[in-house]
Parts: sequence; C-alpha cells; structure tokens
Amino acid sequence: MSSRWLLLLGVWLLYGSFGLVATSLAPMASLIIEDLSMTHAQMGMAMGAWQLVYIFSAVPAGILLDRIGPQYALALGGILVGSSALARVFAGDATSLIAAVMLFGLGGPIISAGAPKVVVSIFEGSSRGLAMGIYMTGPAIGGIVSLTTTHSFLLPWFNQDWRDVMALWTLVTFASAAIWFLIATLNRSSDSAESAAASVSQIRVIGELISKPTVMIVLLMSISVFMFNHGLNNWLPELLQSHGLSAVHAGYWAALPTVIGIIGSLIIPRLATPERRFNILLALSAAAFLASLLLRFNEPESLITGLLLQGIARSSLMTVLILTLVELPEIGERYAGVASGLFFSAAELGGVMGPLTLGFLYTPSGGFTNGLTLLTMITLTMILGSLLLKQRARASSA
Repeated sequence: MSSRWLLLLGVWLLYGSFGLVATSLAPMASLIIEDLSMTHAQMGMAMGAWQLVYIFSAVPAGILLDRIGPQYALALGGILVGSSALARVFAGDATSLIAAVMLFGLGGPIISAGAPKVVVSIFEGSSRGLAMGIYMTGPAIGGIVSLTTTHSFLLPWFNQDWRDVMALWTLVTFASAAIWFLIATLNRSSDSAESAAASVSQIRVIGELISKPTVMIVLLMSISVFMFNHGLNNWLPELLQSHGLSAVHAGYWAALPTVIGIIGSLIIPRLATPERRFNILLALSAAAFLASLLLRFNEPESLITGLLLQGIARSSLMTVLILTLVELPEIGERYAGVASGLFFSAAELGGVMGPLTLGFLYTPSGGFTNGLTLLTMITLTMILGSLLLKQRARASSA
C-alpha cells in the first residue's frame, strides 16, 4: 500500500472514531439519564453541547493546522476526542457530563478541518475526490457501529454498564490517534505546514478569504447543507413515525439514507472533477429539494424515493463543497486548514439550527409539514448557490 493510502487510512480511523464518540450517548441515553439522575432536557443539552463549542473552535482549529501541520494537529484532535470519551466515563452528574461532551467540540473540528488538508496535499484530480469520499464514510460507519452494536452486543457483554462501553470507545480513539501519528511520522513529507503560511497573519488571511464572493457563497451553502442534513438526520425516525410507521420500522427506514450515503460517498466525489463539479453540486441540491417534497407524503413509494434522494444528497454535498473551497486558487494547500475551519464553523451553525428549528416547527396536528416546508426553501437556496458558483466558474475561465 502506497504512503498516501496509508495516510488516508490514518485519517479514516480518526474520523471513524469521531463518529463513534459523537453518537455514543444516543443509544445509551436512558441508562445515563437514570444513572446520573438527569432530566431529558439535560440530556438534550449534553448531546448538543459539542456543536456549540465546535462553532467557535473550528476557525482556531484550522489556524492550528496551518501552523503546526496535520501530523501533530490531527493527533491532538484524536487525543481531545478520546479525552472527551474518557471524561464521560467518570461523569457523576449532568454538569460533568456536559463538560465532558464539550471537550469533543475542541478536538472534533481539528479532525474535520485536518482531513481535507491532508487529502489536498497528497491527492490530485479524480483521486482527490475519491479520497475525500472514502474518509467521509468514516464518521458514518463509526456512527453505525456505535448505534448497532451498543444494545445488541456491547451492553450485554458489559453487564449493562454504559461506562464500560464509553471506555471501549476511549481506547479505540486513542489507538486511532496513535496509529495516525505513527503513519504520519513515517511519511513526514505529508506534513504540509509551511513557514510562509505561519508568518502571515491568520486574521488577515481570514479577512481576505471572507472578502471573496466565491468563498462566501460556499460558506452560506454550507449552512444550508448542514441545516438540511442535521435537521432530517435527527428527526427522521420521528418524521417516519408521524407517517404511521412503528418505532422499529421507522428505525430501519431511517437507516436507508445512511447506507445510500456511504455508497454515494465512494462514487460521486470521484466524478466531481472541476469541469463537472458544479453540475454535480446542482444535481445533489435538486435531489435534496425533491426529498424535502416527497417526505411529506404517507405513501411508501414516496417515502422510499424521498429517503433514497436524501441519501444521495447527504452523501456528497459537503464533500463537493469542501473540494470547491480548498481548490480555489487563493486557498490551495497553503490555507486549506484555515479555510476548512471557516467552512465547518459556518456549517455547524446550520447543524445546530436544523434540529432546533424542525423541533420548534413541529405541531401535533400538522406533524413536520412546516419543518419540511422550511427545508424546501433551504434547498432552493442551495440550488441558487450552485448556479451562482457555476456562473462564476464559467466567467473566470472565459
């Protein structure tokens, strides 16, 4: 296996651990609530605590990446994520659990911003899109492993002790960080921190990036994409139950977009080379638009088609947007870290607003109709953004 694919493996392991820890509370929520004498509202705060920290830490994480390089920064990110899982093992009440989850918000963005920086530095052309698609399956597969093995295997094995399960995820994450550091050490040329980048004021770099219309379009689209993805991902089982499905069947159906998303992540980004990238982005936005319409109906055919389209959209929208951002001439490998940090800082605003807004708009009589209407309008802004990016790309090449 060549060195660049070994480096990608290290990134994938870190991102997979990200998914494990990010979803670790959900399947054990009832056990944790009982053990720590928490309310459901406090558990909700704990589940969302890392996203609030993430918004403010993503840009500093990107700056750190550009200053010290991925070898050390990604290892630090893995250590922080693992420390978050470890701190949960020793949580004694709601406050300490929330603090432990917030620690994830410091390490998570280093991994999120560092992964594209590594890929940009070692892959080119269609293989770059493929590499991004591969590492994007990491958090999805990590989440699936956490959600599917916790109750079926791990909790029975550990005598229903949620702390032991969390300790296992801690070991997996620390091991992933160690493997990444070892691989990166053996391939030091991959460390792309540049003294020239470090010498430039990062605040000035951020200001220059934000002043670029293309960058702003991508950042605004990232908010819309995360609002669509996180909103539907968090409420999809409830949405399906509102259409008459049982809790068990809703869980199975809700897994369909994830499976489709993993397959799409391995195919679509590879096709998103510069000459056809914006057409693919437009098609993915259109798929999200149609999904938001079809998920309103009770008919199984409409729901299944909507879920398939949602899976296609969620598989690569974020990946293609990041590719667009880091391959802009004014960014490239040199500022890929800070640009990715900007991307995720903006995007996570949508990640927080999506679930909150859909929950707020829910009504017992109308269900999620109002929320889906909002998502339809959001997907229209994604289509508009795709058209604007395509127009600007055509104008710059003329």
